[in-house]
Amino acid sequence: MADKSFPGGTATGIGSWPGEDAHEAAAIVAGEFEVLSHLVELPGRGLGADLIGRTAALLVDLPIDISTTGYKLSDRPSSVGRRAQAHLTRDLDIMEEVWDKKGLLGSERTVKAQLAGPVTLAAELELRNGRRVLTDRGAVRDLTDSLAEGVRGHLADLRRRLGVDVVLQLDEPQLPAALAGAIPGPSRFDPVREIPGPEALELIQIITDAAAVPVGVHCCGDKMPLELLRRSEIQALFLDVTTVRQRDFDHLGEWLQSGRALALGLVPSTAPLELDEKTGDWVPAREPDWRELADPALRLVDHLGFPREILAAQIMVTPACGLAGADPQWARRAVALATRIAAEFAGDPDAL
Repeated sequence: MADKSFPGGTATGIGSWPGEDAHEAAAIVAGEFEVLSHLVELPGRGLGADLIGRTAALLVDLPIDISTTGYKLSDRPSSVGRRAQAHLTRDLDIMEEVWDKKGLLGSERTVKAQLAGPVTLAAELELRNGRRVLTDRGAVRDLTDSLAEGVRGHLADLRRRLGVDVVLQLDEPQLPAALAGAIPGPSRFDPVREIPGPEALELIQIITDAAAVPVGVHCCGDKMPLELLRRSEIQALFLDVTTVRQRDFDHLGEWLQSGRALALGLVPSTAPLELDEKTGDWVPAREPDWRELADPALRLVDHLGFPREILAAQIMVTPACGLAGADPQWARRAVALATRIAAEFAGDPDAL
């Protein structure tokens, strides 16, 4: 039986959460996101707990270590790799425990896992010689095949533990830069190659095939390659609504016309601030009303010419990006605002 796809008219998180308390984070996410929950990331715990470390923990037969600038592939297992694997295992154990206490195991929910996509992983990881994996086509393919095997096992473990449908979010913050040949090398004399669009699509497809569940791609930066991703088999796009430009309208319209899901980052990832003209300091600003935050989504679907019922059918609501940089109070508020907006979209969007 195929896993459910990304449900419209719902809210979910991008992945990361502030602090180091995995129990609290898992409980909040399970309590607030009643349809599409997610496995929380806590990068504040340090090495191995960030996006790249967590994803690298799943690599099969490709151990990692640290370099002076990040993570690198290693000849043998390291304490860093073991730490990353321990963080992930503990997070899974805690999520299973929280869901068990709340009576959610085997429920109708869907759970989302988040991992670095193959292009971003290849752009961030270094080879043993200090060059980025992305510089070597053979190494990129080996890395992607290793990740595919790890993803397959990870999602099966998540489904087995929780007894629910699973979807996968691939984080690709480096995809626009990789396509533009803008990934910095170790020196200006050793540039990182520009990855062709067809090659990037092939790598994403390898992971999509291995996952065997609905897959979405998240990129909260500017210049998300919408036209390229439209040609893929992914089922959802996750983007920050503030990065949408007029040039994107046709691509987004075609995306929605295809019946696939669009996750709009409508809620700021950090508490709003404003500049105090007297002191020159940034101070807390007025908290936006949920209606204000929902307005860009309403204007977008109206401009694209879709009936507002599409908000309930294909639009998900998220924070603009991960919440690791937020204070705990705003992280909770951001989740509540996203949930409220999604509930309004699922209700009577024509009345908004």
